[in-house]
Amino acid sequence: MPRRTPLHEAHLAAGARMVEFAGFDMPVQYQGVLEEHAAVRERSGIFDVSHMGEVVLEGPSALESAQRLVTNDLTKCKDGQAQYSALCNEQGGVIDDIIVYRFSPERLFICVNASGRDKDFDWMKERKASGTAAHQRSDDWAQVAVQGPDAPAIVDSLCEPKVLDLGYYHFREATVAAVAGCIVARTGYTGEDGFEFYLAPDRAAELWEALIETGGGSGLVPAGLAARDTLRLEAGMPLYGHELSTSIYPVQAGLGKVVALSKEGDFVGRAAIEEGPAPDARVLVGLVAEGKRAGRAGYPIVVPDGAQIVGEVTSGALSPTLGVPISMAYVDPEYAAVGTALHLDVRGTRVPASIVALPFYKREKTSS
Repeated sequence: MPRRTPLHEAHLAAGARMVEFAGFDMPVQYQGVLEEHAAVRERSGIFDVSHMGEVVLEGPSALESAQRLVTNDLTKCKDGQAQYSALCNEQGGVIDDIIVYRFSPERLFICVNASGRDKDFDWMKERKASGTAAHQRSDDWAQVAVQGPDAPAIVDSLCEPKVLDLGYYHFREATVAAVAGCIVARTGYTGEDGFEFYLAPDRAAELWEALIETGGGSGLVPAGLAARDTLRLEAGMPLYGHELSTSIYPVQAGLGKVVALSKEGDFVGRAAIEEGPAPDARVLVGLVAEGKRAGRAGYPIVVPDGAQIVGEVTSGALSPTLGVPISMAYVDPEYAAVGTALHLDVRGTRVPASIVALPFYKREKTSS
């Protein structure tokens, strides 16, 4: 039986259609994917992401441990700043993509994917330095995200201290709508501006209702997993289990920027990453297809003038924002240049497509 998040009853009351995802009963949609997607792009949407996991490293060697475990360089990250990174195995493959929140060199808070709640914790616990305590905190936190152009104003109006001055990938602790002890981070997984909250599970419903009451007048709506997926796909953001796996090097997925080979000391997977994947290893690309039929995960990619398979779709959808079929896919490197013409094999039907630069969609930056 799937687990339930602290907001389960709120989802049912809002008419959500529920599905099992990563061992949790989660809302896939409320009023409809297109409506929820558009709300986030044009106004704001609220997501329950309490299925995600949290691990805390603390102690005098916490930063040293984290530097050994993650690919990025946390010495470049200040207290109150978050950093996107990866955990890699000894062979250089991605175990998970993560966000590390640096409270201090002695305390680091790590958000992992729902499927990595236990495996990531066990992996980190086995490899941490002495003098570091690793704590599994996934059941101690609920997580809520508010995303979209109106999200900053909605969130800031409820926070004390205010959070509008926070830069991207910065965070602070705040009281939000009378809920004390929230971690408020300017992060997200939609390609839009917004915030994510970590808070006590028994206060999650209270915060959810306050955010909806405050933002409802300006068009904030609850959004489910389906809209979250189309939003992150348009933004070119990888999903573990699709674009990322233990057989994929970060550089293949376009994540070379989260691997800091310049940092001092060793980290797990460093030697393999420095050696790099094989020259013919496939690389992640964006594809835009003709018509309205989208490629889905597992669909082959073939050359236009023959049956040679040169790649495979990892994620795809008819883009609600752009109105065209978009896909992320791994292709042989000789076919990865922008503008290359290929075909998607959509259940036996060839659909012309071309390589485009990622992301498919990028929001206009504001001054806030």
